[in-house]
Amino acid sequence: MSRSTLRLTVAQALVRFLAAQYTERDGVRHRLIAGTWGIFGHGNVAGIGQALLEAGEETMPFHQGRNEQAMVHAAVGHARQLNRLSAQAVTTSIGPGATNLVTGAALATVNRLPVLLLPGDYFATRAADPLLQQLEHPVEADLSVNDTLRPVSRYFDRITRPEALIPSALNAMRVLADPVETGAVTLALPQDVQAEAYDWPEEFFADRIWHVRRPAPEPAELAAAAEAVRNARRPLIVAGGGIHHSEAEPALKAFVEATGIPVASTQAGKGSLRHDHPADLGGVGHTGTAVADELARTADLVIGVGTRYTDFTTASATLFQEPDVRFLNLNVTAFDAHKLSARTLVADARAGLEALTEALSGHRVDVAYEAEYRAGKERWDAVVDAVYRADDEYAVPTQTQVLGALDAVVGDDDVVINAAGSLPGDLHKLWRARGPRQYHLEYGFSCMGYEIPAGIGVQQAAPGTPVWSLVGDGTYLMMPTEIVTAVQEGLPVNLVLIQNHGYASIGGLSESVGGERFGTAYRYRAADGTFTGAPLPVDLAANVASLGMDVLRAKTVRELRDALATARASDRPTCVYVETDPTPTAPAAEAWWDVPVAEVASREAAARARETYDQRVVDRRRHL
Repeated sequence: MSRSTLRLTVAQALVRFLAAQYTERDGVRHRLIAGTWGIFGHGNVAGIGQALLEAGEETMPFHQGRNEQAMVHAAVGHARQLNRLSAQAVTTSIGPGATNLVTGAALATVNRLPVLLLPGDYFATRAADPLLQQLEHPVEADLSVNDTLRPVSRYFDRITRPEALIPSALNAMRVLADPVETGAVTLALPQDVQAEAYDWPEEFFADRIWHVRRPAPEPAELAAAAEAVRNARRPLIVAGGGIHHSEAEPALKAFVEATGIPVASTQAGKGSLRHDHPADLGGVGHTGTAVADELARTADLVIGVGTRYTDFTTASATLFQEPDVRFLNLNVTAFDAHKLSARTLVADARAGLEALTEALSGHRVDVAYEAEYRAGKERWDAVVDAVYRADDEYAVPTQTQVLGALDAVVGDDDVVINAAGSLPGDLHKLWRARGPRQYHLEYGFSCMGYEIPAGIGVQQAAPGTPVWSLVGDGTYLMMPTEIVTAVQEGLPVNLVLIQNHGYASIGGLSESVGGERFGTAYRYRAADGTFTGAPLPVDLAANVASLGMDVLRAKTVRELRDALATARASDRPTCVYVETDPTPTAPAAEAWWDVPVAEVASREAAARARETYDQRVVDRRRHL
């Protein structure tokens, strides 16, 4: 019996295939590849470019980017906003267009967020060899620059023959849709193969639904986990990003209200409980709150839910100091569940929390423990009130007062985006998250330049949602290009641009480790050759305006509050530009972070920093 076929190029077949892929969880269907970002060159213009044009916007929406790395960031922001149930593709030419994907791919994979990368590649036939932008390798002739994407991709393949696309495309979708496996997926596409025709079986283009599982905990693991919780005197939940990905926030709230166990959050998990819930203690770890970190030091059972336990969360293995502390990790990924020699509960976060709540029916922590952490939460709330408050509305605002002004303007559904600089620490300690999607911190890779393109991706995923991309001047200069995209697409992303004349975060770190803020200020060279002269006369607000964004300049706290309200009400991309008072006003770190200091140094600052380091490093421990 003959099978019906369609004669299409490889690129045309791939676009048609991608348009027919869906995810489904809890009976709700999402388009798996919701659109394609692209910058065209000779490596993809006649292949994927032609296929996208021929398919049309209804089949595969196309988004024009300005920087390949930024396109990946936008796709990642989109995927995170939609709980990893929908992704976007990114197509580039060969050469620098392809290598520009590497940073974005690493960010996606580190954060376990799906994105499909479609870089062009060299001729499979070697008909043109070497061609423009080809990297020649004298020993490995099949190597291309796309191989730089291998270590940062969860799945990688190079499609050197048309028929090879079929199994590879199916595997790519499997990885993208699997919460355990997901991350960056790369299909490298030789430019001659993209344009090659093949007779494709029609079944390849049929609608295909990828069911996103919610694995339940294994009964023996569940029973052991419940016993561990019952035996704990001072349990503490560490809420990670897996709670958001699983949409497990209601299940966490029910678990907490049934048991009285308090919750401290990682950067990715903040907002798992609303900030004003009595059991929400805020951030945990190096940038955590005083109450969360104090409870972490004395906890005898740490219940990690959907967390990777990065060094910021564990304060470089110095935070959990109770001699007999044990860990119970609920995670859909066994790799993460086993960290810190934990008792494991390998399951979907929502399914696991629901099962554990039922298994612990009637159990609740001691009332004295509840009273202790609630009192600590009240004390910390007073600290936040103090650093948010501006007694003089006509003064230049501090960075924490910028956050206070924003806090007064946003609604429950607004999304606040940040990734790098001094803001992540201030936000983790101080921000009062009101909804599960409001706090959008990319701190797995902490990539400068993420914020603006991610804001575009979030806006695409949630039209009508007010989006705030918070950046300092250092981050802004890394990647302002997608402002043009926001203007072109009419996406009302709000940019809060804070001018503090340099790398404020690394400047502070440099000072603490004896680096004397070397190379961290944006200043003229002084007579001695150092960058200690006057601040550079850079007008970033004018630069933003030149890219087409509306700009509101705020010099005082009152002007700032008015500008933020105006930006939120606008239907155009709008920037609020503010130069801040550099005086530190955020609370000091409540836990350590291990950044090794020079063991031998001639400068006094480094020698003193090493003494402090030697005093702190002794608290580091291995949990076995």
